[in-house]
Amino acid sequence: MSIKLNCDMGESFGLYKIGLDEEIMPYINMANLACGFHAGDSVTMNKSVQLAKKNNVEIGAHPGYQDLVGFGRRSIACTQEEIISMLVYQVGALEAFCKMYDTKVTYVKPHGALYQDMMKDDAVFMAIVKAISSYNTNLKLMILSSPRNHEYAKMAKEYNIELLFEVFADRNYNDNGSLVSRALDNAIIKDEADVISRIKSLKEKGTLLSISGKELSLQTDVLCVHGDTNNALEFIQILRKEISA
Repeated sequence: MSIKLNCDMGESFGLYKIGLDEEIMPYINMANLACGFHAGDSVTMNKSVQLAKKNNVEIGAHPGYQDLVGFGRRSIACTQEEIISMLVYQVGALEAFCKMYDTKVTYVKPHGALYQDMMKDDAVFMAIVKAISSYNTNLKLMILSSPRNHEYAKMAKEYNIELLFEVFADRNYNDNGSLVSRALDNAIIKDEADVISRIKSLKEKGTLLSISGKELSLQTDVLCVHGDTNNALEFIQILRKEISA
């Protein structure tokens, strides 16, 4: 199984620096760049696009709810029109910076609560698909890999949108394939050995275990890593070595 590493980046804002973007960028394949609603700003977006191009890293838009204070992790009730408009607004802004440096956005990965709402509510998922389709059908949509992959693929195909299925090696999963809520203490797997073991299982068998020990079969196109945790750089270097082996 060929797996690419993707990481949320460009999330600094004004005087506030988040993550180790410059150090981590050389070790990933895909950079999900914040578009100003949940994090990031115009200067950060500009620098992030330049950094990604310098390292030959694929650029993805990382749009979220308009919630800087909550870092986009709070769900906001939106109409379909509002979701479509805010997606196009954010992707278009990032695309403008890409044009400055003769590169492009190739996929969209919703952020935080918008990502979670997309996976819980088909109406939100369809609004996002419609937004991408109305903007550029060449853009792929990254979603959480789950037992419903074929259903999501069928809905997206109606609008000529291709999906990328993502797995989180450092997050615990419920038996139904959803992520354990960040509000719970056991949401994040902090033991590096455990994470590496899960990656090996994904590569060799295409499975990982849920929080209760249930084996989940998950298509894995991309593996999400986090650049704002303790020992993030060292850990991502290890993960890159594991998936490349």
